[in-house]
Amino acid sequence: MKNNKVIIAGHICLDITPVFMAQKVDSLRNYLVPGKLINMKEANVHTGGAVANTGLAMKILGMDVKLIGKAGNDAFGRIVQELLREYGADDGLILADNTSTSYTIVVAPPGIDRIFLHNSGANDTFTSEDITEEDLESAALLHFGYPPLMKSMYQDNGAELVKLFQKAKSMEVATSLDMAAVDAKSEAGRADWEKILSKVLPYVDFFVPSIEELCYMLDRTRFKEWTARADGMDITGILDIEKDIRPLAEKCAGLGVKVLLLKCGAPGMYYWTSSREALKKTGDNLKLDYSDWAGREGFERSYIPERVLSATGAGDISIAAFLTAMLMGYSFEECIHLSSAAGASCVEAYDALSGLKTLKELERKIQNGWDKTKK
Repeated sequence: MKNNKVIIAGHICLDITPVFMAQKVDSLRNYLVPGKLINMKEANVHTGGAVANTGLAMKILGMDVKLIGKAGNDAFGRIVQELLREYGADDGLILADNTSTSYTIVVAPPGIDRIFLHNSGANDTFTSEDITEEDLESAALLHFGYPPLMKSMYQDNGAELVKLFQKAKSMEVATSLDMAAVDAKSEAGRADWEKILSKVLPYVDFFVPSIEELCYMLDRTRFKEWTARADGMDITGILDIEKDIRPLAEKCAGLGVKVLLLKCGAPGMYYWTSSREALKKTGDNLKLDYSDWAGREGFERSYIPERVLSATGAGDISIAAFLTAMLMGYSFEECIHLSSAAGASCVEAYDALSGLKTLKELERKIQNGWDKTKK
């Protein structure tokens, strides 16, 4: 029997977030104007990407975690290494020559969803071989994040991604997959994501993308219709569970996913789980109570944060709380509540980790009547 060691792998970068002086920005069209000087506060510099966000959050929450990501052997790479070292989590970082460290400029005007200026850098060279059998031997779970931002993982119809998940499942490791937004005009945007997902999802136990990411990948026509309906506003605010969300969930179920969490922004999170027999394929290492986890479906409304500074990393943190609670033996309902609560706490800080609370602290807030968003 394996222990509860978790491998968090995939995309890692350096996040640079300039802090706006304005309390709220109503429209980017009137704010980010060419030639205009915008006075800013200090910039927050921290690690980003699924490896740092989800991995460090799970480590802080008490899990035995190994972070595996790739950065360039350059100034930004050494900053990433030092930031991970502060948590004792730098041993899995690969510093590669002849490539650059990935970075993201996070433009997060208060009151408006984020804009990312991103360089994939060394993430594009990450392959299945960067996660060894030795890494997986003692792991109960592999969580992989952001293949749309990692060229080697989506090229050739996701052959490297499929190879990685096949290897993990062959070693009786439970698997989890998170995605990232795709730029339609990029090379990743031209990839056949429906084909990629059809190949990899049979080997994925927990699939945790955002609803926008999933819709773009599985139903471009529907995504265009959503964009038109939103008319420049946040897409998640105009979605209907029955007409918009459930059809995509049914597609994922048909592709073999065991547990599906669809991050739907400020409104909350849609969840669906498969049958008892299908859940047994996640493996014995997770010790799931199949009678509790099987046949679940619903929408978990978000808890209302005390303030909103930035949504950077909120999705990653919510997934970290969900996976941690699951590995610690919490019930399915408790896992969903804690996931939502962790995401709400995250937006109270500019970076992904500063707002993070322990599961016990989150439980107390929930038990004390923490208010949720309304329908």
